[in-house]
Amino acid sequence: MRPNLRILCAVVVATWCVNADAAPPVGELDVRMGSGGTPCFTVFQKDERRFGAPEFRSISVSEVTPAGKSLMWAMSIPPQRPFPVTFRLCIPYAGRLPVLPKTTALPLQPGKVYETLIEITPPMLPSAPRAYRARFCLSAKAGGTVQLHTLIGGALDGKGRAGCSG
Repeated sequence: MRPNLRILCAVVVATWCVNADAAPPVGELDVRMGSGGTPCFTVFQKDERRFGAPEFRSISVSEVTPAGKSLMWAMSIPPQRPFPVTFRLCIPYAGRLPVLPKTTALPLQPGKVYETLIEITPPMLPSAPRAYRARFCLSAKAGGTVQLHTLIGGALDGKGRAGCSG
């Protein structure tokens, strides 16, 4: 094999290996307090404008502890019933559509850290997120209400955040 061809092959193989190990991009999820005092989850408006409304596939909420993750609730959408997740549509914790496959929702507790993951149909743009994720916690307020805290940047714990563990 000629030297130039060897170099070209080595570059192609190296590029393929780097891309094969690269994790697909994960976007930041918007966590809000929904009706009834429970969190709801959606995409940020800036992401919707940039990449379009992603097609929802599944959502899961897990408690995050130093020992690992424990599933609190999950819901999926059958492939024949796709729908877009828009900034205006906020998917509530525990869901409200009885026709969709889901697990029983365990109660969310103040002082614990949770992670939400929304999986979507792969987008058309290679730079678009393949999923959306956020971490959050709740804190109890006077009068029995609950306040939501979003942990920016996928923080592993709630250190330094009132009402979060750690």
